[in-house]
Amino acid sequence: MGLFKSLLDVAVKAASDAIKQQMQGQPASKPAAPAAAAPAAAPQPAQPAPADWNAYFAEILSTEFPQYGVRRNVPVTDLAGYAEDLFKLYKKRPMQAYKAEWGAPYTFVLYEGGTPAGIVMLGGGRSHDSNVKYLIARMYAKKMGLPYINFYTQMPNERSYVIGRIRRFMNA
Repeated sequence: MGLFKSLLDVAVKAASDAIKQQMQGQPASKPAAPAAAAPAAAPQPAQPAPADWNAYFAEILSTEFPQYGVRRNVPVTDLAGYAEDLFKLYKKRPMQAYKAEWGAPYTFVLYEGGTPAGIVMLGGGRSHDSNVKYLIARMYAKKMGLPYINFYTQMPNERSYVIGRIRRFMNA
């Protein structure tokens, strides 16, 4: 416990010193390493910035899945029409009607022979789990019988993982 507290004290002091230096316009100096430093973490692979996620996925879709045509930011109504269906999205409202126009636009729609074949959605945080717009979009995709593949943008989404998941969902 004593070692942990010492490491924590060193980290807190280094952070507060860096903040003070930045506020004074000075470049932050490297903190001195504690005597019993923990082993360094493995370097993390570079991942796209949030603004680049669409480009990252568009490139993967175009190079790895050339058999599909791709459209971006497709409103739910383009596929489902102006429907109003009953879905069980929440326990407190078991069968409430939800309009297709309320759904989040599909980030990517994959087309095969001119007809929709699958949907790839990007979202940050818990957007796919709790945001009603994403839930509506997912339910309309399910109603249309389209694979709905969601990716969380705060996760690494390494190229091989993305390709594997899309292949699995699309049976490609």
